[in-house]
Amino acid sequence: MTLLALFISVVPVLWHEPPPVQDVDFSRAARSVAEPASPFYFLSEEFTGQSPKVLVRDAAGKTWQVKGGPEGRAEAFATRIVSALGYYTDAVWFIAAGRIEGIPGELKRAAGFVRKDGSFTYAAFELREADVQFLKNQDWTWFDNPFVGTPPFKGLKILLMLLSDWDNKDRREGRGSNTGIIEATLNAGKVRHYFVDDWGQSMGAWGLYRGRSNWNCADYTRQTPDFITGVRSGRVMFGFGGQHTSDFSHDITVPDVQWLMIYLGKLTDSQIRTALQASGASREEVECFSAAFRRRIQALGRAGVPRRP
Repeated sequence: MTLLALFISVVPVLWHEPPPVQDVDFSRAARSVAEPASPFYFLSEEFTGQSPKVLVRDAAGKTWQVKGGPEGRAEAFATRIVSALGYYTDAVWFIAAGRIEGIPGELKRAAGFVRKDGSFTYAAFELREADVQFLKNQDWTWFDNPFVGTPPFKGLKILLMLLSDWDNKDRREGRGSNTGIIEATLNAGKVRHYFVDDWGQSMGAWGLYRGRSNWNCADYTRQTPDFITGVRSGRVMFGFGGQHTSDFSHDITVPDVQWLMIYLGKLTDSQIRTALQASGASREEVECFSAAFRRRIQALGRAGVPRRP
């Protein structure tokens, strides 16, 4: 170990104070990452996860993971919301149609959304950032991490339930994890961002096994009245069901909700609609999702009002 290495600190980070939420441009991806620049060039097909995906390089030399299916729209919307509130997320752009050059014949899993001529429809482009490192085989669980019990950690749980992301698995499932760590160098130290690295199973119906969905406004609207089921002894009760329901539903207090609403409460209806439009929502979906999403935020606002003893 060099002398320099002894002085390099590694700081774990879950949340940072965001800029004024009401000033965020939701037409852009998380952290205002620029849109992918065409033409796109095929690099490889990937076979991890449930959704078909390929890697491409764009005209600016950036590498993007391109994912097909409804997950892409859910992820494009969720990452915009979560990032604007101070949490690290992948930068995701939704592109309705385009073309990838250099496709080597017929693809396997990705053949469903990338044709032989390279044309594609309804794809989410997720940036593979060159200046950060995804720490493989290093993740965290919802009960074991440096932030347990803090308002930002409770806020992340609330956001996951707000977005109906039922696929909140960690390493305990033994089949992959949706919690990850990104490491970036900052001045003389390193920052490790603890984050949720897959928001694709959101904006539908929560559920452990049956009836769950993603990017389905009828389901999202149907469950909205059960988003918050009550407040008991200072704790907020949620109807959410997912991979680790007990890790989410038992420890959210009224002050936790109040903390998140300092930021979430400033989100405007126009911003919600813009984020949905940027995520590929149809006109009908924009109207439907924005109404149900606002009702959930209003329910949080009511739950954050202290009760008289």
